[in-house]
Amino acid sequence: MAEIKLTRVDQGQTKIKNVPIAVTPEGFWCCPSPVVFQKNLKTQNPLNKPKPSSPPPPPPPKTNSQKKPILVSERRPAPTPSRLAVYDDQQCGGSERPPITTPVASERAPRPKVESLPRKVAIEFGETGTCDTKVVLFGKQGFCVKLSVHRDVLTEKSSFFAEKLSEQSGLSCLQINDCEDVEIYVETVGLMYCKDMKPRLMKQSVSRTLRILKVAEFLGFSSCIQSCLEYLEAVPWVGEEEEEKVVSTVLRLQGEGIGINPVLKRVSSDISNVPKDTLSHIIELVLKSNEERGRREMKSIVLKLLRENNSVPSPADSTDTCNEMIYRSCRTCLDSLLSLFKQAAEPEFANKPSDHREAIVKRIALEADNLSWLVEILVDKQAADEFAVMWANQQELAVLHGKLPIVCRYHISCISGKLYVGIGRGELLPSKETRLMLLQTWLQPLMDDYSWLQHGCRSFDRKLVEEGIGRTILTLPLEDQQSILLSWLGSFLKAGDNCPNLQRAFEVWWRRTFIRPYVEEKVDVVSDSSNLSK
Repeated sequence: MAEIKLTRVDQGQTKIKNVPIAVTPEGFWCCPSPVVFQKNLKTQNPLNKPKPSSPPPPPPPKTNSQKKPILVSERRPAPTPSRLAVYDDQQCGGSERPPITTPVASERAPRPKVESLPRKVAIEFGETGTCDTKVVLFGKQGFCVKLSVHRDVLTEKSSFFAEKLSEQSGLSCLQINDCEDVEIYVETVGLMYCKDMKPRLMKQSVSRTLRILKVAEFLGFSSCIQSCLEYLEAVPWVGEEEEEKVVSTVLRLQGEGIGINPVLKRVSSDISNVPKDTLSHIIELVLKSNEERGRREMKSIVLKLLRENNSVPSPADSTDTCNEMIYRSCRTCLDSLLSLFKQAAEPEFANKPSDHREAIVKRIALEADNLSWLVEILVDKQAADEFAVMWANQQELAVLHGKLPIVCRYHISCISGKLYVGIGRGELLPSKETRLMLLQTWLQPLMDDYSWLQHGCRSFDRKLVEEGIGRTILTLPLEDQQSILLSWLGSFLKAGDNCPNLQRAFEVWWRRTFIRPYVEEKVDVVSDSSNLSK
């Protein structure tokens, strides 16, 4: 972390300036605010305040109304335990004050650049008379911080200081060069004098506590490490970036007796099957909900979070388990739909009380909406090919569809529309037989429900579905394209806007059937004539 040097205290000349500091309840210093460090560094820059090139004009003559001038000695503030000094050497400096001299302007040397100045800004902490050891920190930004401390406190609290100071018992100064975080270093050493660090840490931010934790680990300050971990375990983490910083910092901690598990329990669990069981429970709760607004919002949230999961690599067995769970829910919804369709298709259903009929219609809409949501999840996971086979083989459900009033049945056509859109986008790739069966089984029911889909289904996108149907048809052999499109043409000429508009697919089929063979024949004739000319 930094270069360590052990030296004895030498005397030097310093220029003292009072620096405000905070005092712990135990009566010892702790680190000032970051603003104090920044202000002290700026005030020591000789270029920040340029002096005039000529002496100032003499003061005007005194009159009887003028006050007596204040002496410099009267302005001098009272001494405090904290002092700021400017060092011209690299040794541990004393605190003697040099005589004040005023250089002549004509003898002033050319002003050097800031980068070449040998200055060091120093802040001194502690009561020199009551302390027996000094720690001097040289920071990378020009800081030199001198800490007057107690040897027994450092050796008791820090394994690092105990090791360094025990190497030579007579040493009274420990010098640390290239210190990365002088401010936090001072704060951490100050915490060694606190009996209870919790009140101090409660005033810190999470990011600052992480910096203290890093220095405390370097110093072997175990009680501070534990206090920081207790703080991080209890305080809220704001945003994903802060959470990542906490977790990565805590995971890097090494050493016996460091309890990082309480902090990590916030982001991890000891139970291995929690994600699978919890996801299954969440999906089950959403599927069984009857509250429209809550269902709609939770479906959107769960779908968004599952899409985020899809972008992260996961073990194959975990993905398979999740897909199996979703397919179990699909089969449950399909069985429920078939049972409800059978009840609604009974001859006496029209004579049932209106409350009973409305309940059946609502349950059909609910199960169809659940199935449509599950299909969307499977499409996003690129695992919907098996469902396409399941849906294509629902001939019994398709037959019952024609026997039900349109108000009861049209919701399930949304499922067919999602599959056509997915195939048209290449998001699922069922076999040729499955694609043909999907169109033969469910395209006519969708066309019969098309008027209601446009006006009664909020999520229905007409242009998207028409493009998906057309692209699905065009993936079939030319003869199957012709059969399906001619059947559609008869319906379109009767229903108009109440039927899907597949004209683009019809044009492609037309060119493939009537124009492409002519073009190929023309190319063959041209090639034959060129061969004869040779």
